[in-house]
Amino acid sequence: MSEPARILVVDDDGASRSLMAQILAEDGHGVLACADGAEAVERLERDGEFDAVVSDIRMRDVDGLEVLDWVHKHAPETPVLLVTAFGNIDGAVEAIRRGAYDYISKPYDVNAIKLVVARALRHRRLATENRRLKREIREKYALANVVGRSESMLQVYKTAARVALTDATVLVVGESGTGKELVARAIHSSSARAAGPFIAVDCGAIAEGVLESELFGHARGSFTGATGARRGLFEEATGGTLFLDEVGDIGARIQGQLLRVLQEGEIRRVGESAPIRVDTRVVAATNKDLAEAVKAGRFREDLFYRLNVVTIRIPPLRERREDIPLLAEHFAARHAGERGASLTTEAREALLLWDWPGNVRELDNAVARALALNPGGTILPEDLPEAVRERWRPQRAIPTKTVATVAAAPVAALPDPLIGDHPTLDELSRRYAERVLREAGGNKTRAAEALGIDRKTLSRLLREE
Repeated sequence: MSEPARILVVDDDGASRSLMAQILAEDGHGVLACADGAEAVERLERDGEFDAVVSDIRMRDVDGLEVLDWVHKHAPETPVLLVTAFGNIDGAVEAIRRGAYDYISKPYDVNAIKLVVARALRHRRLATENRRLKREIREKYALANVVGRSESMLQVYKTAARVALTDATVLVVGESGTGKELVARAIHSSSARAAGPFIAVDCGAIAEGVLESELFGHARGSFTGATGARRGLFEEATGGTLFLDEVGDIGARIQGQLLRVLQEGEIRRVGESAPIRVDTRVVAATNKDLAEAVKAGRFREDLFYRLNVVTIRIPPLRERREDIPLLAEHFAARHAGERGASLTTEAREALLLWDWPGNVRELDNAVARALALNPGGTILPEDLPEAVRERWRPQRAIPTKTVATVAAAPVAALPDPLIGDHPTLDELSRRYAERVLREAGGNKTRAAEALGIDRKTLSRLLREE
């Protein structure tokens, strides 16, 4: 049985209307019945969308086909099932042609009605879920979600926003981990192709023979194991965007085939001679210097210029250090979820001193690791990777831990302001609670969690009660 739904039943025959309403109500659906098409349209205008509409075709004044047309125009995802005692093939064809989900004849077959209504409701749920997922993907990969406020990143945003309005081929260049795919997805999500597919393929991770079949498809029997014809990714991405990551790693043969696609807008499956038209936008990315590869003869010059219509360079993190705290806070919020997270001033200092050779990906992993080690939600320097901590300690005049030996000279400990004046135990507890609260950005809930106490006890330590 399908989940309960809100269904509008329309029939000018009172007995038929009551029977249909009863059949649907048996499955737990909320049913509203209307005596004619005019009343149904009025209800739809006033009460909004229903999960399904079941309407008789032959009615006075406003008939079922007119109800269908209204729903198809104003609530296109609502399935409409048309019922008639005068069923014939012509009526069925006309109903389906005008957008009806299905067509039922009287007298009613109770089980058949329940089955077709359940199928229609499932179809609507899937359509609604698909629309929601597409919206979430567009929001997730919107240009506004590409994090960074440095001048170099502002230039990335500006260029990406402009090129998204076109179908121009884009080449995204940058070191590994800088977020090239994220920018490619943002371009797709901001373009007129956003409703189409976005397909990413790592060209450097697939052998050339396999990559050829992946990109262009193959005919049955074109090679050992090709038991059937297969569409390639260029065909699968028609109407959308194909993201070719690490395009600098593709071999000479595929370079020639890719050039043909970009020039002619058509592909040839492996083992076939007939061309197939495709409408696919290409966004390519590489961490290599393609201009140098052209000079060295490793990359076709004509393909380079076809790919290089618009170039977007994503700078490494070491060239935009002002974005590091912003990115770290973004990753902390994402990984912590509802419990929240924050970074202490010292943790930010440590992050800023590291060069991040793995770029944004490395920073993301460092923040995720820190939160895994410190479930309290406040990231401290000691939660960060060892290399990051070791770069930071000398800057703060904090000695690195060493193995003590008999001959080692004593090292004077740095005075801690918490205990420098030998406070009482109560005063020491208050000072420590204040420090943790500062590190938590003033958030008492996070501070209490870090201390392992509740908010009431924290307030008492702070002498607020």
